[in-house]
Amino acid sequence: MAAAPGPDGTPVIDWESALRFREHLWAHGFGVAEAMDTAQRGMGLSWPQARELIARTAARSGDALACGAGTDQLADGGNHRIGAIIDAYTEQMAFVQSAGAQVILMASRALAARARGPRDYLEVYGELLRQADRPVILHWLGEAFDPALRGYWGGADFGAAAATVLTLIDRAGGQVDGIKLSVLDAGREVALRRRLPAGVRLYTGDDFGYAALIRGDADGSYSDALLGAFAAITAPAAAALAALDRDDLAAYDAAMAPTVPLSRLIFEPPTYHYKVGVAFLAWLNGLQPHFAMLGGLHRQRPARHLIRVFELAAAARALTDPELAVARMGEFLARLAGPERV
Repeated sequence: MAAAPGPDGTPVIDWESALRFREHLWAHGFGVAEAMDTAQRGMGLSWPQARELIARTAARSGDALACGAGTDQLADGGNHRIGAIIDAYTEQMAFVQSAGAQVILMASRALAARARGPRDYLEVYGELLRQADRPVILHWLGEAFDPALRGYWGGADFGAAAATVLTLIDRAGGQVDGIKLSVLDAGREVALRRRLPAGVRLYTGDDFGYAALIRGDADGSYSDALLGAFAAITAPAAAALAALDRDDLAAYDAAMAPTVPLSRLIFEPPTYHYKVGVAFLAWLNGLQPHFAMLGGLHRQRPARHLIRVFELAAAARALTDPELAVARMGEFLARLAGPERV
């Protein structure tokens, strides 16, 4: 989430820069998945702020827009009732739908803490799907992105959890557009993709293996893309997808393959700090005037990591204005060498 130093030096939301970033994505032909974990949901961005972000983005949007609905009104660590969890989801879903956006049902820390097995997940999600005004996207966020979500869907392992998801989709009566899978395991993603009913999409959230997953298999099956890496590799990813639309696989590989080392670095463990790399590149590319994040989270990656991000971004052609990026990188390094350390 774009931020700038407030009057007391504490980072606050920079709304214009945040929206400029979304316009950057639209200009490259992408839709926007708004108020997701990329925007620091559960890591500095409160529900009232997320609600304002959704409203502001919807007011600017002339393109595809989907928004995250979760339960982050509920305090972490509480033993919230299933009814309270449904009510929290319902409030957020209603707001997203009122903004004219598609709903992405985000994984809920409150539900992960409360659920005693698959039945609780099926009850909560089943009720939400009955309320949806059009098909929704489910989001299965693995524990690498949020350790509080360990055991989500009520299964002790991936196969058991996947069985719950497939049961939910089977009961949904067409109310599931697809599922975004963010578990960083390409083999498991392909296995789930092959079991989905016809017409239900697998949206990859695999920021390590996306290049092959999007390119697809020899049988013509592939994963659609809905992943945070595209916020960092926007220009080369757009070129790659345009080539794929032309069935030019060589051009797709040439554009997409160099982005993979960059994405793997940005999402290296602890993976949930990937937002630092995204914000750093947004600053290098001139999309925000400061390298700052809510809660000071821009300090969660060491300088050597960010230096390597710059190097790999240059190799991936992800620096949209190389001269500006070099100048800002020089500014960053000068601060490192001076009395004010990052």
